[in-house]
Amino acid sequence: MAPRVRDYMVLEVEHLPENATVGQAIERLMRSRHHGLPVTDLRGRLVGFVSAKELLRHASEAATPLSKIIRSGTYTAYPDTSLDDAARIMFRFGLRDLPIIDEQGRLCGLLANLDVVRSHFERASPAKADTLKHLLAERYGFPFSFHRGLVPIDRLTPTQWKVYEDELEGRRYELERGFAEPVLVLRKGESWILVDGHHRALAAREMGLAQLQAFILTCDRPDEFAPKETGFERVAKEHHLRSVDDIEIDRSSHHPLLEVTTQLLRRIEEPVGRGARTAR
Repeated sequence: MAPRVRDYMVLEVEHLPENATVGQAIERLMRSRHHGLPVTDLRGRLVGFVSAKELLRHASEAATPLSKIIRSGTYTAYPDTSLDDAARIMFRFGLRDLPIIDEQGRLCGLLANLDVVRSHFERASPAKADTLKHLLAERYGFPFSFHRGLVPIDRLTPTQWKVYEDELEGRRYELERGFAEPVLVLRKGESWILVDGHHRALAAREMGLAQLQAFILTCDRPDEFAPKETGFERVAKEHHLRSVDDIEIDRSSHHPLLEVTTQLLRRIEEPVGRGARTAR
């Protein structure tokens, strides 16, 4: 079944009452992570959307109610709208956020362009599990299967001894927004071996979560596979990793992806002249 807007929309939506002033709206928007906010009437019905550009245009009118400056109506979708159709609406009109309303016109959710990106990752992530399934089958000579389910964070055995603080912060933000890209776990007897998703697991643990969505790989012949020691288990033993609490957080350097990105930005900003390098 094709994913629907309800599967990815944010339920707790920041919004403004139509009787709020421009000054109040500016202050609220500056405290948020958004570039605009939905506007509702006293019954919670959506009446419009105010953007940062509109507020900037009327910044000198701090005491003016929003109802006086916003255009009536806005682009919307329903929870049962196809996610692909909602994405087309957002792309066609250049929208960052799409308010979601119920049949009575009440604001009930918000779909951001980042939520559309999140849906892409979640639909693509089974490929990782499928790749690992074939690698394990080739390495150990047993058939493997995988399914999606919840795994207990406190019982995960990590196989990565270090994570980066900046990437950890990014994963916290994703989890706060409901971005639950599944981790990858190998289930072997009573062991839950974490193969991929260490930043996600540690961020979830720090946020007080007890479980995570995961693709769980299991051997179809578990009794024969049980005596075999995998490379993942050897890594965990070598680095004395028993739980996610044993993972070191590197606060002194950047995650490799961010390091490459910031280096590129620095190179672009360097003045062009003798000895200066330009990005290629």
